[in-house]
Amino acid sequence: MAILTQVRDPRVQDVTVTRVEMAPDMRNATVHVSVMGSLAKQELALRGLASSAGFLQAQLADRIETRYTPRLAFKLDAGVKHSIEIARMLDEVLPQEPLPEGEPNDGQPSSDDGPNHPREQPQDQA
Repeated sequence: MAILTQVRDPRVQDVTVTRVEMAPDMRNATVHVSVMGSLAKQELALRGLASSAGFLQAQLADRIETRYTPRLAFKLDAGVKHSIEIARMLDEVLPQEPLPEGEPNDGQPSSDDGPNHPREQPQDQA
């Protein structure tokens, strides 16, 4: 949470921590982050995080009780962007399933099928 709320570096924007890997001796931690935006924006965010590492380590030291405060290293996690790209490609390649006849696009009943819609009454033909 400190990355999003307490780091005041303008380069650190649209950053999401996806996972953290700790070394067995707990002296080092690799923080995997996802950054939405262009490659240049991602590189800027990583540099901003690297320059804020000391501040973040101090915040971490205040929150955990261990003999050593882990040194933080930041690594770009392309997993989120990769899964979005795969989903986009699948949407392009896979055929769209046709909707059953008379079913609206969103799967919800249409407004004229609701309980407040007056149904037409059959007219008596005498």
